[in-house]
Amino acid sequence: MAIDIKVPEMGESVTEATISAWTKKEGDAVKVDEVLAILETDKVSLEIPAPTSGVLKSISKKVGDVVHVRDIIGAIEEGAVASAPVSSGNPAPKAETQSPQPNTGKVNEELPPAARKLIEENKLDASKITGTGRNGQITKEDVILYMEKGGANSAPKTSTSSSPEIPKAVVVSANSGPRETVVPMTKLRQTIANRLVNAQHTAAILTTFNEVDMSPIMDLRNKYKDKFKETHGVGLGFMSLFTKAAVAALKAFPAINAEIRGTDIVYKNYYDIGVAVGGPKGLVVPIVRNADLLSFAGVEQEIARLAGKVKDGKISLEDMEGGTFSISNGGVYGSMMSTPILNPPQSGILGMHNIVKRAVVVNDQIVIRPMMYLALSYDHRIVDGKEAVQFLVKIKEMVEDPTRLLFEV
Repeated sequence: MAIDIKVPEMGESVTEATISAWTKKEGDAVKVDEVLAILETDKVSLEIPAPTSGVLKSISKKVGDVVHVRDIIGAIEEGAVASAPVSSGNPAPKAETQSPQPNTGKVNEELPPAARKLIEENKLDASKITGTGRNGQITKEDVILYMEKGGANSAPKTSTSSSPEIPKAVVVSANSGPRETVVPMTKLRQTIANRLVNAQHTAAILTTFNEVDMSPIMDLRNKYKDKFKETHGVGLGFMSLFTKAAVAALKAFPAINAEIRGTDIVYKNYYDIGVAVGGPKGLVVPIVRNADLLSFAGVEQEIARLAGKVKDGKISLEDMEGGTFSISNGGVYGSMMSTPILNPPQSGILGMHNIVKRAVVVNDQIVIRPMMYLALSYDHRIVDGKEAVQFLVKIKEMVEDPTRLLFEV
């Protein structure tokens, strides 16, 4: 009995996807729950498992096709067994292989312009050049290879001048491949592009900067990181400290944790922090929910769990829905300074950058300290410049004096 393979529900507001890969071909044996195909939505990739064991009877939607919820993309013959190739006892006839055939024509309009130009300029005999193109056609690369092998020296001489003829120089490209490669944008990349453009068009985005001395937080981390990992089973990173600092700053400046909804401002009394994570299909922003209620260990464990799902391509729509504020750490890629773009409908995003030792003045003394630039991009429609500056100052104060996080001051 044939069992249809259908596109499952893909989450709220997601109705279509693109087939990015089939892991099986028609006639292959499959087991129940084995991954058959991968769909790419405008947010994540989804795996389509086999609804039953048997043989993949048919594939009705190929790679690149756009499909919708409940569409039938193939069928499985339930309980069937894949048949092995049957041997007749006689050796199968060898497939004919097409070897490049010498081109017997002369230089004419049928040759590609680049090949024709090289042949004419170097006075070559086209009939002596082996063509590897379609139907034995001579390509530019064939001409270059012919000349590199000394074929140019056997070109017919047509000049009657007593002075030696100086051949024109031939520029041989080191890259013999195509000069351009056209790849369709994935659904995920299209959505990222549209969201970024939409954010620029609909929000009044400004960015303010500050710098922070990372010495106190680095000393604290170095002092407790081994005991922290031993106790909680996860490493102590900077992200949990910045997440807790951001929550404290958001409580002090609630407009940055709000959003514009029509003609209303919606102030949110919860703190779901989006943490940007680079994955195999691009940057995604999973959400650490109720970050204000989590301990430092709880934040680190949740970030590690979400990052693992992103790396394995298992991140779900539910992991990325919502979010009241975002944090992006371009420093892991070496960024010194950047202006992060808002993740609508959020009104703020914090950008962390790399840590660089720089000369700074402390108590009228020039000292070397590990410094980081911080950036806050915000929607000026809802957040005043004064609030944005004070928000970053608040984070700077807590990072440079981590005991403030303990006493919430």
